[in-house]
Amino acid sequence: MNRVAVIVAGGTGSRMGKDIPKQFLTINSRAILLHTIDAFLKAYPDIKIVLVLHADYIAYTQNLIEDAHIKHPISYVKGGETRFQSVKNGLQYVAPNSVVFVHDAVRCLVSPELIRNCFESAAVHGSAIPVIPVRDSLRKWDKQADTSFSVPREQLYIVQTPQTFKAEIILEAFTVGDDPQFTDEATVVEAMGYKTHLIEGEGKNIKITFPEDLVFASWVLGGA
Repeated sequence: MNRVAVIVAGGTGSRMGKDIPKQFLTINSRAILLHTIDAFLKAYPDIKIVLVLHADYIAYTQNLIEDAHIKHPISYVKGGETRFQSVKNGLQYVAPNSVVFVHDAVRCLVSPELIRNCFESAAVHGSAIPVIPVRDSLRKWDKQADTSFSVPREQLYIVQTPQTFKAEIILEAFTVGDDPQFTDEATVVEAMGYKTHLIEGEGKNIKITFPEDLVFASWVLGGA
């Protein structure tokens, strides 16, 4: 069974307050995107990699890959206006009889072990969505009425990537039109009537969003 990683790197990283998208910022002298690619190649050296990028950064990324001496073949795809459209563009490079990983480029701390766990679970169940339990107390706040109430956390989980699917499932799901309610690939697949299978994620598998995340990632990767 073929393996394909669709790595979504189309964001501009405005919340990071930098001049370049956050996937190109460096951690321990290596771009975040390169750390992410490294994890997938360590998990499966024969994996097919598809990078979905903002059009303005395709050439930039090609030069980055070349300068990093990554010889692995990589497909470069123009992203869309939404995540749904970007992923759909990337899925054009997926063949049947594959397992597809859809991953945030800025989740550079994902481990090869989690990637392999996602593959093995998706091969059996059709999908694998890594999650971690919510640890903090939660409240729902109605600001207009100035009221709030506690929300039980026991059955609530934080969703991560790579969200992983058999190709026939995710390719069929992405034949539907885009919808604002599609917050990730799992919601698209569920809208088609499929159940999704959750697996245990990793606490360190954060999405690099704010400057302090770079400090944490540098610490984690420094000890890797």
